Amino acid sequence: MSRFLSSLTLALLGAAALGQAQAALPQHPDLDLAAAQRLAQAAPCSAALAVLDRSGQLILLQRDTRVGPHNAEAARRKAFTALSTRTPSQALAERARQNPDAANLVTLSELLLLGGGIPLYEGDQLVGALGIAGAGGGGADERCALAAAEHLKSTSHP
Repeated sequence: MSRFLSSLTLALLGAAALGQAQAALPQHPDLDLAAAQRLAQAAPCSAALAVLDRSGQLILLQRDTRVGPHNAEAARRKAFTALSTRTPSQALAERARQNPDAANLVTLSELLLLGGGIPLYEGDQLVGALGIAGAGGGGADERCALAAAEHLKSTSHP
């Protein structure tokens, strides 16, 4: 009986310690497929659209049949640019035009310094990125991405 109680006590202590360890793990909001689909539905343009999660993994990629197939890859790279630099791709493109040191960013094969990529935040935490390509130039792509993100933000929180 004593051995049983000792084992039970150890098991309960282990479970309590595990619960405390799990509670101590960092918690962060995640961008999921449902949110990515809502972004796509909210985009007010005919274009290619890519949504990446916080780690740069593709969650959603879709292309309107009225835009060229190259736009799918451009949308993904714009989203990656915004995610990895935590900067809208249009702002990064402008910075590269004005600063010779930043101009070297074009040598990184995954970055695309054209408007249309925006980082997505939940509060102050980066949760992913959205890239739009094929809406009619970088400025139009950027406006479309911003409108989709704003719509998601306004409908996600009461």
